[in-house]
Formats: sequence, C-alpha cells, structure tokens
Amino acid sequence: MAMQRALTRITYEIIEHNKGIDGLVILGIKTRGIYLAQRIANRLKQLENATVPVGELDVTKYRDDIEHDSTENDPQVTVSKIDFPLTDKKVILVDDVLYTGRTIRAAMSAIMDLGRPKQINLAVLVDRGHRELPIRADFVGKNIPSSQSERIRVAVTEIDGHDSVEIIDR
Repeated sequence: MAMQRALTRITYEIIEHNKGIDGLVILGIKTRGIYLAQRIANRLKQLENATVPVGELDVTKYRDDIEHDSTENDPQVTVSKIDFPLTDKKVILVDDVLYTGRTIRAAMSAIMDLGRPKQINLAVLVDRGHRELPIRADFVGKNIPSSQSERIRVAVTEIDGHDSVEIIDR
C-alpha cells in the first residue's frame, strides 16, 4: 500500500505541476520504471478522464558506466514502444531508484535523439542519494538514505509477483 500511496502522490504532483495533463507524455526506463509509468498513467486516467501516452525507454547504449563493444556504431536507443512524438511535449521520465544520476543522464541523451521536448521532469519511486551528477528528481515517492555498501531493491507485481522496496547489504 505504501508504494501505491507514493505513486498516487506523485500523480497528483504531476497534475499540479503541469496544471493538468495537456501535452504530457510518460516514459518509463526499463525495466521497473516502465511498470511504474503505466501505473501513474492509469491513475492519471482515473483522475483526469484522459489517456496520457506511455512509452518504454531502454538507455543501455547511452550508459557511460558500462562497457560497450568498440565495434558498434554510434549508440542507438533501443525502444520497445514509443509510438508518439516527443518534440514540444512535456515528458515525465519515470524510474524506480535514483542513485548516481547516470541512468537519468543516459535517458535524457536518448530522449534528445528522439526529439526535442518542451520540458523533461523526473519521477522516481525512491531517491537514495549519492549523486555523481547534478541531477535531482521533481517527483519523489520516498527518500531512503542508504550507504554506498547497500542496494535498494524494488519489486513490482507485474514481473516480481509482489510490490516491495528493500534495503540490502551487498
């Protein structure tokens, strides 16, 4: 229930911040961000009686903290589903955990390759701190201070069979 309440609060904050849902699109970062994005979109539909487009964004090739095969061409975003334009839209980027900021930086690079949105806002279920880049979430479900030796594990019913957020020692 705590996860559902956090997502509902984020949904209300999105509506208030954007003065409605006109021009709004939601992009979930693979993997769990996609399911959180879909839940936010469903709640927006209940509250505003309108459908907000939801897309899925894979930022793997844009990451600067993983090895890439040097024989590959320039990184291309692998998109499972973005069947709407991003140019001049208000993009809500959704992820499960905000940590160093590198995933979000990669996501913004991927988005800019797909179009030029009017604005990008970030919604995260958990902000755990320890940023390496100057990135902050606009909408946060829960701030969970953690040490760098800990890991935050988010489970969602759609793929894990249950909803939970756990702090795990590495």
